[in-house]
Amino acid sequence: MARNLISSDLVLKRIKPQAKTFRISDGDALYLLVKPDGAKWWRFDYSYSGKRKTLSLGTYPDTSLALVRQKADEARALVAAGTDPSDVRKAQKARQAVQRETEQRIEDGLPAIDSFEEVAREWFVKHAANWSETHSSKIIRRLEVDIFPWLGKRNVGEIEPPELLGVMRRIEDRGALETAHRALANCGQVFRYAVATGRAKRDPSSDLRGALPPYRRDKHFAAITDPKKVGELMRDIDMYSGTFVVKCAFRLSPLLFVRPGELRKMEWKDVNLDAAEWIYFVTKTKTNHLVPLSTQAVETLREILPLTGMGKYVFPGERDRDRPMSDNAVRSALRRMGWSNEEMTPHGFRAMASTILDNMGYKQEWLERQLAHEEPNKVKAAYKRDTWRMYQPERTAMMQAWADYLDKLKTSVQI
Repeated sequence: MARNLISSDLVLKRIKPQAKTFRISDGDALYLLVKPDGAKWWRFDYSYSGKRKTLSLGTYPDTSLALVRQKADEARALVAAGTDPSDVRKAQKARQAVQRETEQRIEDGLPAIDSFEEVAREWFVKHAANWSETHSSKIIRRLEVDIFPWLGKRNVGEIEPPELLGVMRRIEDRGALETAHRALANCGQVFRYAVATGRAKRDPSSDLRGALPPYRRDKHFAAITDPKKVGELMRDIDMYSGTFVVKCAFRLSPLLFVRPGELRKMEWKDVNLDAAEWIYFVTKTKTNHLVPLSTQAVETLREILPLTGMGKYVFPGERDRDRPMSDNAVRSALRRMGWSNEEMTPHGFRAMASTILDNMGYKQEWLERQLAHEEPNKVKAAYKRDTWRMYQPERTAMMQAWADYLDKLKTSVQI
């Protein structure tokens, strides 16, 4: 098809407007529209997906003859490659608008659009209402002091694991290893929120598992025993947004404080919701064990009953429902909510309950029986029978009082 039919810019300058709009063709679907008011618009016609479309390429003389021919060639190349030039134009305008807004936000002292800081602050606002003031202030300060100065302006979807690790190393190098673990957990929460809201493809913090040295306080299972921290943990458990099966197991962990392996292997045949009892065989002590179920525990079990009640396990595996859920499920839930392995573990719920209930004045023999601890005196153990029902009325009252106490901690730390 013939091209370059307009001989020069001089020809265009001499064109006079007429009473009606007319066009001057440059060939191959490129032409100049001359309006009655003298305005001269460049237009390019093309066919895409069987439809006839027109692309505006600017006005003359702002867009010269040479420049408009270059633009037309670029449009022809896009069409030949199966791309609509109009879509490309819209995408370019959108990017330019975002860039202008980003520059303006930076000028106004605000975080850039889709930057880590913007997404982190949005995540924080959505969740802070459910946290204690102390807990929320620690998180935002941690982000503002240790994260935002280095990652705040970066696009949240472009941050790679080595870059994130570098920021964690800064914290570690000043001797604040526990803070580094907490900061990494918070960053993971922000990245997962970015993925959920369509601003990132993945969470780079998941690739840093094991990259930081462990922070260990002592050789025992980490457990929270301070009521204020327990209140924070209980609120986080309520906020957990993972699978419903794990959420229910997470809820029951502090209420029942059984061994983690016993909880995940809980079977419906051993549960009596009407009697509010769970009776199962403890392989560690080779005896039966009775767990009185508080009203809160019964409520959680009734919630999950329609989902898993037809199977063997209360908490079946995600891929294989004939097997119990992963032994790492509750631990992962703790990590996801920002509680490091050096701060709280699934087994730590036992120490948490034992310590606090002891401080509340409950008898040690009731606690030992509820924890299903083995009788240290082998002679006494040989003569004891049906120990699993010992102190049943007292333990039932204790378990209900414990569940009520945890509920109070969710809304107040002044207990």
